[in-house]
Amino acid sequence: MNRMKSHFLKKATACVAAFLLAGIAFSADDAEKNDRLEPQRVLNMIDFLHEYDLNPHTAAYTSEAQLMTALYEGLYSYNPVTLEPVPALAESFKVSRSRLRWTFTIRKNAKFSDGSAITAQSVRDSWLTLLENPQASYSSLLDCIEGAEDFRTGKGKKEAVGIIAKNASTLIVTLNTPAPHFQRLLCHHAFAVVPAKNGVYSGSFVLKSYENGILELTKNQKYWDSENVALPEIHIEQSGDPDENTFAINTGAADWVTGNIEPKSLINTRNVNMAAEYGTQFLFFKCQNSPWNNAEFRQALLAAVPWAELRSKAVVGAETLIYPLSMYPSVTGYKDTDIDEALDLMKKARAKAGINNKKEIELVIALSEEESENRFFDLLSAAWKPLGVKVIAQKTPVENYLANIKNWNADLFLYSWIGDFAEPLAFLELFRTESKLRETSWTNAEYDRLLSEASLISDTAERYRVFAKAEQLLLDEAVILPISHPVSFHIIDTNVVGGWYSNALDVHPFKYLYLKKPQITVQNLVFAK
Repeated sequence: MNRMKSHFLKKATACVAAFLLAGIAFSADDAEKNDRLEPQRVLNMIDFLHEYDLNPHTAAYTSEAQLMTALYEGLYSYNPVTLEPVPALAESFKVSRSRLRWTFTIRKNAKFSDGSAITAQSVRDSWLTLLENPQASYSSLLDCIEGAEDFRTGKGKKEAVGIIAKNASTLIVTLNTPAPHFQRLLCHHAFAVVPAKNGVYSGSFVLKSYENGILELTKNQKYWDSENVALPEIHIEQSGDPDENTFAINTGAADWVTGNIEPKSLINTRNVNMAAEYGTQFLFFKCQNSPWNNAEFRQALLAAVPWAELRSKAVVGAETLIYPLSMYPSVTGYKDTDIDEALDLMKKARAKAGINNKKEIELVIALSEEESENRFFDLLSAAWKPLGVKVIAQKTPVENYLANIKNWNADLFLYSWIGDFAEPLAFLELFRTESKLRETSWTNAEYDRLLSEASLISDTAERYRVFAKAEQLLLDEAVILPISHPVSFHIIDTNVVGGWYSNALDVHPFKYLYLKKPQITVQNLVFAK
């Protein structure tokens, strides 16, 4: 669902690969329902080492998305199994015949953690704060609301935004174009209700403390559905030590570890939970420097890419941007290497641009200092050298990589993205001209038009057909180099932790988690006389 740091993705994938090579079978999700009213203890979780962004308007990593399921809630939340929208702060809604007017009814018992009421005005204030925050990456997803884009870009006033609190329990949202995905979109943490007062929360838990890499969450007693929240506390420890993490899960000190372990030391391999995610790792052209802002030069390069070698470390290779969805049409991706075609395309592109065939063209690839990323530089340097292209690597510390992309004057970047909701738009929005999620300078009027056209279509199959045309255009323009679809990797005993299920967005709402009653097995002894 979120942007992920590439080195964390690779570490998790490496661990998964180690298990696959060992031929170990993985346990399926445990569907047994236990009594949630049994006395509960603290749930202990270990997450990777990083600084959490605790503002849901700007938080962008998958681990933060997981944390936000506890601290904040919006009109809808995710079903932990199907990811379908579940009514949260909104107990009901209705849509006008024109599909432009959405009326939400806010629960009368909805309260913040300080006991103050959550009202329609609370939702409006939170969304307007999101729209006026220049650091809020997801704010452009609300551009489907009347007046939202103008207000977000400083061209309009907040009074003109189509978000109206009719009364305490009635929120009216007017769209400028039908948005079949709107309800799914509102499950995302960026659109949760965030109060103006610090230290106050709208979700099922509150943050008690965050010190020395340990987050302590306690149950929000004011939460509207608190009687169905089983856990009294959750402790999240941040650790980058795979040996210590493995020891913790082996001894029961941790109930859940997110990926960073030592596979060979793990005692119970049945607790490894692996699943393909609705995400993609890819390289993308920023398209800001000549000649790489010219599609013909990019197309020449992609014809020469050694695709099999590029994806050789992937558990699930990716030929396209969007992970296959039911009813989504096939698009033509990248899998074949043709050096003769590449040479011919480069020759023609040079002739059109007036660049001598003997002139060496530089291309700067931006990478983190993670050692495993050197392979991308090595592979592409060798592949593009016959085309007269010299690849130059520029590096930055891993923790600074994503933040530096926007102002980095390089040509090619490594990126990973988890879809924010199960809809192709969750990926295609990355390349829309007016999107806040956009990192590339590539722009295409036809691509933007197709996304706008799709938003008017309520029939899923037909909408997907138009989205597929937009993806095909993006691929044909050679803007991205698809590498892999990520694999989520968790170590958790679902015989102990209930309410945890694998899903494509790798989001496991804390609200549903509980600790199962221990099963004590007594051996049946038969004594012979």
